[in-house]
Amino acid sequence: MLVALPSLAGDWPELKLRAEYPIDGMRGGNLSGLVECRGGLWGVSDRDDDRIYRFDRQDPAWRAQPLIFTPPPAPDSGLPWGLKSRNWAASYIRGGELDWEGITCDQAGNLYLVSEANAGVLQLPPDGQAGWLKIDPAMVRQARASGMLLNFNALFEGLAINPAGDRLWLAAERERRGLVAIERQQSVWACGRSCVLLSEAGVEMQPAQMPDARAQSRDFADLAWFEGKLFTLERNAYRVCRRDADSGAVERCWSFAADALTESRRYQQPYGLAEALVIDAEGAWIGVDNNNGARADGETRPIVWRFDAPQGGWSAKP
Repeated sequence: MLVALPSLAGDWPELKLRAEYPIDGMRGGNLSGLVECRGGLWGVSDRDDDRIYRFDRQDPAWRAQPLIFTPPPAPDSGLPWGLKSRNWAASYIRGGELDWEGITCDQAGNLYLVSEANAGVLQLPPDGQAGWLKIDPAMVRQARASGMLLNFNALFEGLAINPAGDRLWLAAERERRGLVAIERQQSVWACGRSCVLLSEAGVEMQPAQMPDARAQSRDFADLAWFEGKLFTLERNAYRVCRRDADSGAVERCWSFAADALTESRRYQQPYGLAEALVIDAEGAWIGVDNNNGARADGETRPIVWRFDAPQGGWSAKP
């Protein structure tokens, strides 16, 4: 059953925060992706090109243990020179030339990282060297023809893969946001009938709990796959939505604004900062990229929230 989006975030049921965990040991900070894989929870930073982190989950703070790798030169994805040059210039100011914005995992333990700077996907096998997926350039062409991937710092922001490791989804961040799917066909990842599942523009009001709430661009900050469904993290709206994996259409959404925007957890930055999502049967892990800024309570480390699953589970109907 597909449903229309209500006009207000408050129309969605609220997820309940169980716990939150600051993270020590991330060299570049800026937590931009989460995944459960190889028996643990892993994270990635958009400031660190050569490492991901496995989290040693202890109370009250987690410790990030790096897994270091050497990414080979990125292939040409078909992005225009202007976008690539701006990404290259930005990396000298902020660090993170590859700009990892998401991480996912298949049942064989292969990890996949999406590079916003290159619109490419790197595979990290359990044993072996890191390597870029061979993606048909039609993927970028189709996405750009649909109005996505046109603006600097608004490219691919998250990814998810099915357990079999033969279908992969990518989320375009904003202006326009959208969902793209590619399938493994021998050694090349191709579009099949079409790569573009969803492309949409427009703005949406931030939730009422946000100080000085205003209309912001509709966005996607991360993707997760769970029990045959896609889940989108919608940063500025402070919600998680379950979507059809073949069309991208919304089926159900849940807000996390009530607990995420309590006074002590607020940041001075005027937009949502949640950038990482994992869905499992018991709940959701949501990671915050605070851009090294301080919350109202003074906390400056990256944060991971644990929310309980909604009543009736993630497959519940409206």
